[in-house]
Amino acid sequence: MKKFPAYDPPEYLNWRPDPELVKRFAETYAADPARRAIVDALSAAARLDLYRGMLRTRLHDLALKRWVKQGVISKAWLGTGEEATTVGPVHALNREVDVVGPMIRNAGACCEMGISVADMLRGYLGTADSPSGGRDGHVGAFGLRVLQPISNIGNVPPVMVGIALAFRLKKIDGVTLTWVGDGSVKSGPSHEAFNFAAVQRLPVIFIIQNNQVALGTPVAVHHLPGNFDELHEAYGMAGWSFDGNNVLDGYAATRLAADQCRAGEGPVMLSVDTFRMGGHATHDEQEARRTLPEALFAYWGARDPIGLYEEYLVEHGVERAELERVELEATEEIDRAADEALVSRESNMPDPESALRDVYADSR
Repeated sequence: MKKFPAYDPPEYLNWRPDPELVKRFAETYAADPARRAIVDALSAAARLDLYRGMLRTRLHDLALKRWVKQGVISKAWLGTGEEATTVGPVHALNREVDVVGPMIRNAGACCEMGISVADMLRGYLGTADSPSGGRDGHVGAFGLRVLQPISNIGNVPPVMVGIALAFRLKKIDGVTLTWVGDGSVKSGPSHEAFNFAAVQRLPVIFIIQNNQVALGTPVAVHHLPGNFDELHEAYGMAGWSFDGNNVLDGYAATRLAADQCRAGEGPVMLSVDTFRMGGHATHDEQEARRTLPEALFAYWGARDPIGLYEEYLVEHGVERAELERVELEATEEIDRAADEALVSRESNMPDPESALRDVYADSR
């Protein structure tokens, strides 16, 4: 993938494939026969779609970072380095039926569920034609089965559990999926959601997204085990882990979880280790560099999920020219979307009176 010196983390600018990590990429999912069978069944087009999804996700974040530097917006919450944790699981769902509840760093889930990149960017600009009508920078579209993120930490899981309960009551063969940060598992609503889902055996997948730091607090400071691989046992639900920087492992692990949910066997908790290659938001990236160990960035920088997947695809017969074609298409999509969103900012900002509309549901 093309590098951007003004926006990419330095570890990505200087990225070179580590042969051992490239080798381990395929070995990770292949170690589990069930996951290997799922990955082996993927078509060439599906493998490229996973690549396209990760590219789109990272380029969306780069567009936001560029806007911050240009003064178009004041800050942005990015998920650079965590693309595989989002894209792989979404592609494992039935996107015609299932519902996702992303955190703000899982913005890629919105696009993979069908929300246009232009609408994603309009959300940051607060235009009248953004998904929220300019009311909120969080983006969702329930018509496309994407629950708009809730700012209060830990409040998305209970809503996703409620949707899973609705699936059961209405006899809909659907699954809900949400991501829960390593800090959010400490919240009361998350705990209640895990417990209720387990007791009621609801079709919901919880991805515990351990990106090593909650705001500015390293996970070792607030969570004694050091990881979340056994958290599911506390609630009596099924659970397993996957490599958060391996899109194929994430796809296969989530596919198994979704199949189990649809079979009526209750919820599944998936634990994931990954790392965002920046700060809590664009305003504190330098603070993150001063606060967190340099070795942490180096370790995760070597595990760039897009770079490793590119090497995997090439080793499995995909021409680099084909990858460059997909990247060009994704880049052009992002550029068009940014232009469209900026036009909306100039011509389609919400009227003040619109703040009073759609505040309450109308049962008439």
